[in-house]
Amino acid sequence: MSQMLDLIRNSEVPANLMHSAAHGSLSVPPGETIEILVHLALHNKMFGDQARLTLAGWDEKASLAVAADPKTSAEVLGYFVSPENLRVSLLPALAENPVVNEEALGALAVSGSRAVVETLWASAKVMHSPRLLHALQLNPNMRPNEIGEIASKLAALETRRAGDRSAAEAVVPEEVIEGAVAKYLEENATELAAEADKPFHPLGIGHEEMGHETTIAVPPESPAPGAVVSADIAEKSAAGKAAAGAHVMKKPVPAHEERRDSTLQKISKLGIQGRIALAMRGNKEERSILIRDSTKLVALAVLDSPKVSDSEVEKFALQKNVLESVLRGIPIKRKFAKNYSIMRNLVFNPRTPLDLSLTLMKNLLVHDLKNLSANKEVSDTIRKLALRMFKQKLEKKN
Repeated sequence: MSQMLDLIRNSEVPANLMHSAAHGSLSVPPGETIEILVHLALHNKMFGDQARLTLAGWDEKASLAVAADPKTSAEVLGYFVSPENLRVSLLPALAENPVVNEEALGALAVSGSRAVVETLWASAKVMHSPRLLHALQLNPNMRPNEIGEIASKLAALETRRAGDRSAAEAVVPEEVIEGAVAKYLEENATELAAEADKPFHPLGIGHEEMGHETTIAVPPESPAPGAVVSADIAEKSAAGKAAAGAHVMKKPVPAHEERRDSTLQKISKLGIQGRIALAMRGNKEERSILIRDSTKLVALAVLDSPKVSDSEVEKFALQKNVLESVLRGIPIKRKFAKNYSIMRNLVFNPRTPLDLSLTLMKNLLVHDLKNLSANKEVSDTIRKLALRMFKQKLEKKN
């Protein structure tokens, strides 16, 4: 932060210099001048209007340099990319700036003018972002053929992401996985010692489902009511009853369910350290079971696995049969917090703690707020707030 901006923030600059600052005529570099102007525009009632006018007419070449620079402050970039202050000529640079987040671009994608739509349509960053492509689909200025192209791009992106996830899991170095296991065990040694004897019990799966084939008892044939039963038949019947419980017929089990039963049986024999190691080293099927482990240390180990993919976590975020600590643990991981689909799924999950949903829902796009307001599975508080936020964003758009 510049010394002059520090003085302005602390109200230590005389009125004549503030007047000069609002007109952009201070003797400071162009980038610093823009940062001062944005601060005045956003936070100073007396000189804010003049600062906004100055910014609107600021030299385009200098403004482009600031818009494209990743070192530009988030406040300046946020000002330039906001719908009310946007200069379309700066949008190509803003769209490709890695510091400009998808939430800001999403607001433009949903409600921007045709000129904005065309600019975003030409952006490589937008074309590779499912979130921004979905937002563009909602823009009334999009043409039918463009909406069709977006659907094709989204399908291609999903196919590519699935392939990338499979490849990524296949090439995770063994030393990386072993390092993650060792670090996790070390960091949680105290809690691990306290829960060392806790057996495997996955939420939503009964004990009877975990170790045996499904069987159907076939009772012995009984005589019709009122029928006369001879002594010989009665004797045979009595002998048959003794074996009745042992006479069972196997129920056919699909191959994938047999595999799942086998995996459950294997996991059920492991102690807590073995389950943690498997959560880190195992495959997708094993992670899908261990994320539901009633032992918090095991379930959270899945989220720490170097092999877990975003698509898996998207599903975990919607699950109702996981511990609350799992739902709280997902947004703590930076790589998951940056994934819009994961954060949206958490808000839509009625099991997500209310305070977490209230924190995350402020980042939802307009169409998701609308859908959330009609979701009867979530609490009334969430629905009402979603409706209020949806109306506020619509009013701001109009």
